[in-house]
Amino acid sequence: MTAHQTINPETLTTDEVVMSARDVAKFYGPLQALKGVNFDIHRGQVTTLFGENGAGKSTLMKILSGIISPTSGEILLDGAPVRFNGANHALAHGISIIHQELALAGNLNVRDNIFMGREIRTATGVDFAEEERITRLLMEELEEDIDPLTPVEELRLGQQQIVEIARALQAKSRILIMDEPTSALSASEVEVLFKVINDLTAKGVSIVYISHHLEEALEITDHAVVLRDGEMTAWAPRSQIDIEWIVRNMVGENFDLGSPPNSEMGASALTIEDLCVPDTSGNGLVVDHMNLNVRSGEIVCIYGLMGAGRTEMMECAAGRLRAQNGKVKLLDQDVSHLSIADRISAGLVLVPEDRQRDGLVQTMTVGHNLSLSSIAAFTRGLFTSRKDERKVIEDSIREVTVKTESGATMIGALSGGNQQKVVIGKMLATQPDVILLDEPSRGIDIGAKAEVFKLLARTAEERGLAVLYSTSEVGECLSIAHRIIVMNRGRITAEFDHTATKEQIMAASGEAVHH
Repeated sequence: MTAHQTINPETLTTDEVVMSARDVAKFYGPLQALKGVNFDIHRGQVTTLFGENGAGKSTLMKILSGIISPTSGEILLDGAPVRFNGANHALAHGISIIHQELALAGNLNVRDNIFMGREIRTATGVDFAEEERITRLLMEELEEDIDPLTPVEELRLGQQQIVEIARALQAKSRILIMDEPTSALSASEVEVLFKVINDLTAKGVSIVYISHHLEEALEITDHAVVLRDGEMTAWAPRSQIDIEWIVRNMVGENFDLGSPPNSEMGASALTIEDLCVPDTSGNGLVVDHMNLNVRSGEIVCIYGLMGAGRTEMMECAAGRLRAQNGKVKLLDQDVSHLSIADRISAGLVLVPEDRQRDGLVQTMTVGHNLSLSSIAAFTRGLFTSRKDERKVIEDSIREVTVKTESGATMIGALSGGNQQKVVIGKMLATQPDVILLDEPSRGIDIGAKAEVFKLLARTAEERGLAVLYSTSEVGECLSIAHRIIVMNRGRITAEFDHTATKEQIMAASGEAVHH
């Protein structure tokens, strides 16, 4: 069956198609990102777009929202051809997009971010009071207790995501494209977002939804479309699809994220003793008297919802947050008083959750990002040895299987999954004893996820590396981890081996199990 037959609107549902892509192709130089894609958006329904990183999902969304133009093919709006000359032109036609990588101004407050570029003006200037009133209503609707005058940079990632969603809602769009809108949200925030989506579709708003959380996307979708290597491989209404269908069409085979490696467990590599980390308000503890031990060659997963204290525990262990109490030991040496750089030199590294902000230098090449943390290895006095640096870069690219033309490619040109591999490769190049990874698969597809986990399993087995990673996806606990630790409100509430069930893990985290 060709893509054209798959998506013939006459054979679909009888509901109204408000926007479509017809034979849309997009070239970036010799690289073809989209190969004659046909795609329909239905009035008042959720169309979910599935596909691995690099499949062309974001390119298609950027075309539909006016950010870029197709090389060939056309976009139809209400059945008539339309050519957008920019995102504002598309916005004027009622099309908004919520980007995966947040496009907020950190130094501005919530209100000003929501109304940026579309301020409410009166004869005397901007009506800030009215903007603030609307912002409060939007926060109420999204059930977030955020003051409109809070600077965005003071919000945690999940709350910033909520602000981005509020910004799109304020534009009152008829077509709303959501690219990974839940990647930083907690389970309760996801529920609120789904309620908002149901309200919007009931009012006739059309939603295009992109997510790597497959189970979650199935909860709200009306139609599913799968892109693979720039081509549409499958289309079906909700009643005809399940997880296996999506994965089969996305990657062409049933995928698993690996199993625990048969590594030799060595002595204790990382010990956390009675660790307490205060929350930002200083009123309570976000990590509450925590004790944990990870051995060389062992892979331990920490599972918990947003706010469980996973990130704070890891950032404190890596030296980014101050502990109120307790010790962090690396190979039995107390490193609690060392700086971040000294902990890296000692062999303790962290791959942070927000790779765009903390893990990569966007203005540098893939190679320079990879060699950044291990610069000491090829520096002689004031000079760096190009030859040694090149070897580190080439070894890293090969080891972490980064899909790139060369080390000279700019980091921003890589897909999310490959950027994540660069962050991990950069840290592995320092030859650490312990690697901490905070949500290593945030915003990357199932294929890239499997590669990242295989890489960690292999390094634990071959180098005896101790791996501690956190996740909020249950399926990722039951992959390469020898042990699964569940955290809830700063404390460890349960510990399992890899034979645990999803239900046991979710129950221990205080999360309701969706059936």
